[in-house]
Amino acid sequence: MAILRLLIIHFSFLLILIFISSPLFAESLTITDYQPIYRAVIDTSGNLRIAIRQYKRNNVPNLLLVNPVTLETSAVLKADIDFDCEKSPFNVQNTPFVRALDRYNAPPYKLQNHGMVRAESSVDGMFLTVDMCPSKRPFEKAFFMAIADLSRQYGGGTPVAIAITGNWLENHPEEFAWIFQLKKDGKLAITWVNHSASHPFDPRTPLERNFLLTPGIDFENEVLTTERLLLERGLLPSVFFRFPGLVADGKLVRKLRELSLIPIGSEAWLAKGEIPKRGSIILVHGNGNEPQGIMKALPLLRKPQQVKLLPLTEAITGAGLWLVNSQSTFFIGLPQAHLPGF
Repeated sequence: MAILRLLIIHFSFLLILIFISSPLFAESLTITDYQPIYRAVIDTSGNLRIAIRQYKRNNVPNLLLVNPVTLETSAVLKADIDFDCEKSPFNVQNTPFVRALDRYNAPPYKLQNHGMVRAESSVDGMFLTVDMCPSKRPFEKAFFMAIADLSRQYGGGTPVAIAITGNWLENHPEEFAWIFQLKKDGKLAITWVNHSASHPFDPRTPLERNFLLTPGIDFENEVLTTERLLLERGLLPSVFFRFPGLVADGKLVRKLRELSLIPIGSEAWLAKGEIPKRGSIILVHGNGNEPQGIMKALPLLRKPQQVKLLPLTEAITGAGLWLVNSQSTFFIGLPQAHLPGF
C-alpha cells in the first residue's frame, strides 16, 4: 500500500510538471476591458499601424494592431504607441487592409457566402480553411497530421487558416493543445480566423433566423469573446471572420465592418462537391462533423506538386508587395521582406 501511495504521489507530481510546462499555461493571462476601436497609430519603429482593439492584459493596457499592408496582427503595450499620426506620410484609406474591409463588407449582401471566396489576383496556389465548430466528436487528428507532414516540402510550417469557435476552444482543451504544439514545432503556420463564440444552429429553422441571425444573439459579443479567448492563450486573432454556416445579412456585415474584420466565404466547400481551383478558398471541417469533406481533402494534400497551400493573407496581398504613399497604392513584385518600415 505504501508503494502504491508513493507511485500515486510521483504520478501526480509529473502531471503537475506537464501542466505548468505546457505552452498554453506558461503564463497566466487575463484579458479584461476588451473593446473595439479604430485608430491609425505609429509603432515603436515608426511604422503605420491600425489599432482595432484595446484591452487590459493582466491589468496592463494593450492594443491589437494590424499592419495595413501585410494584414498581420500584433499585440503591443498601449504605452509604446504613438497616437499622433500627422507625422506619417501614408494614406490609410489606400492600404490593402482598408480597401479589403470596404470591398468585402459592401452590398449587395448575400444570405450565404458573402465576402471573399477566392484570391483577388492570380496566385500560384490555394487557401485551406478548416472550420472548428462546436462538436462532441473527436477532431480530425489524422487530417491535421497530413497537413503538418507537408511542412517538410514547404521548408516551414504548412499554411492553414483555422476558423475556430470559442465553444470548441473551451470544450476541447487537449485537442487544441495538440494543434498548438504542431504550430510551436514549426509544422503548421496557422492563421486564426474568428468563427464566433457559440455558433448557434438549429437544423429545423430557416436560414433567415438561423446561425448568427438567431433572434437574441449578441453579435459583437460573439466576435469579441473568441478573440479574447485566443489572446488569453497567447495567440493572435487575425483580421478574418467566417460567419457560421456562411450565413449573414446586411446588418451583420455592416457591423462586421465596424469591428474591422473581413468576411471570408468559400469557393470550394469540399463536402458539397465544389471543386477547388487555383486561387480558391477551400472549406473543410476539422471537428469531426463532416468526414466527407476530409475524405475529399486528403487526396489533395497527397498531391503537393499540384496543390500549393498559401497563407490566407496572400488572397488579398498577393505574393508581391504593396507600397503605400499619401496619395495612392502601388503593387511591386518583390518579396515582402524587402520593404523597410513594414
